[in-house]
Amino acid sequence: MDKQFEGMGKTLVAADHRTNYHEVGQGKPLFLLHGSGPGVSGWGNWKGVMNELGEELRVIVPDIAGFGFTEFKQDSKYDIKLWVRHLIGIMDALGIKKASFVGNSFGGALAIGLALFDKARVDRIVLLGTPAGEFEQTPGLRSAATYEPSMEAMEAAMRLFPYDQSIITPEMVRSRYEASARPGAQDALKRLIPQPNPDGPTIVKGFPVAAVAGIEAPTLVLHGREDRVVPVQCGLLLAQSIPGADLHLFGKCGHWVQVERRADFLRLVRDFVGQPE
Repeated sequence: MDKQFEGMGKTLVAADHRTNYHEVGQGKPLFLLHGSGPGVSGWGNWKGVMNELGEELRVIVPDIAGFGFTEFKQDSKYDIKLWVRHLIGIMDALGIKKASFVGNSFGGALAIGLALFDKARVDRIVLLGTPAGEFEQTPGLRSAATYEPSMEAMEAAMRLFPYDQSIITPEMVRSRYEASARPGAQDALKRLIPQPNPDGPTIVKGFPVAAVAGIEAPTLVLHGREDRVVPVQCGLLLAQSIPGADLHLFGKCGHWVQVERRADFLRLVRDFVGQPE
């Protein structure tokens, strides 16, 4: 891989995928799981908070199979089963039997998948802007599916994420655009993100209520009230359906709680993850 790209870190092999990841700190293990979309990576999602969390925790930030700087294979079927298997493979490669997980959007769905399919590996989960139930595809999700690499398209897509538009800087746009335009990235994106229905509304399906009701791990749900990517109703549904869930709803906040409400995010995650099992 070309080392010029911001976000490239260490490498391990999990589920037969050469996997890019970052690791900081010591203590209880905490995985930070990124969302989906053009130019996405673990580093891009979490670079603003990973070092602070690493002051008290062992923080692992992977690029999930097919995304970021982790290997994408043309002949692989990318679905929740593969992604859960890949995440377990990362844990095994790092000698981690059990961990807590913070998941943003797609990353939250992956954390739910692991909590349902292999609950013994999960201590606690934090879900940020995570889809659940069924809802009509939002402008934010549609922009990811229809994206074609350019600085203008990347800026337009990114502006759908936060409530406060001043968060979007030229440097942020350029970094993510360059990651999205690297060889093979656009082909992978088209394969990984569901395409809009040309004949009417596109229905997005997250884990149903009956499934998330089976989550046994203590859960913290964080959602921005003005989220234009994953509707706030998804956060409410998760909080109402997961037996051990608490909910924090942030006003004047979009899809990036960890950026838009950074101090609150750090405090809540530290307090929640640091509790004894």
